[in-house]
Amino acid sequence: MTNHLTTAMVWKEIEDNLFGVLGMVSAKGKARTVGIVYVVHERQLYIGTFKKAWKTRHIAQNGHVSMTIPIAKRIPLMPWIKIPAATITFAGEAEVLDNDQVGSEILEALYRGVAKDDAQMAASCVIKFKPVGDFITYGVGIPLMQMRDPEKARGRAAVM
Repeated sequence: MTNHLTTAMVWKEIEDNLFGVLGMVSAKGKARTVGIVYVVHERQLYIGTFKKAWKTRHIAQNGHVSMTIPIAKRIPLMPWIKIPAATITFAGEAEVLDNDQVGSEILEALYRGVAKDDAQMAASCVIKFKPVGDFITYGVGIPLMQMRDPEKARGRAAVM
């Protein structure tokens, strides 16, 4: 039996975190991943990047992407015990947007103080990621000890 998750539970975990691993395909059909920092707005993820970054070029050519968000797990008062991270994995559609296509609140959340630096902002853009299908999880919404049982640790919830 798999873990019973709700879409709201998964979105809360996504919103409570800020780091993910973005998967994409290069123009030559090679799989690539990159660590990114994101913000969530209206159930879409926004990623700040440079216009000349390779991830920007890859996504501009092929917007079919995936994301895995690791969620660190720790035992209180025993941080030396290694626990695998919980994960949320999902596919989606991404597109590259100019900064003026994104609201100022998103830009400020992504770039913080840098959003006021015109030179840096001129060299940057935003990747908008819209999840589709289902969230596939491991270790989300369950007690730490149940992560040892793959049947209990696995979960699935519709993106909606």
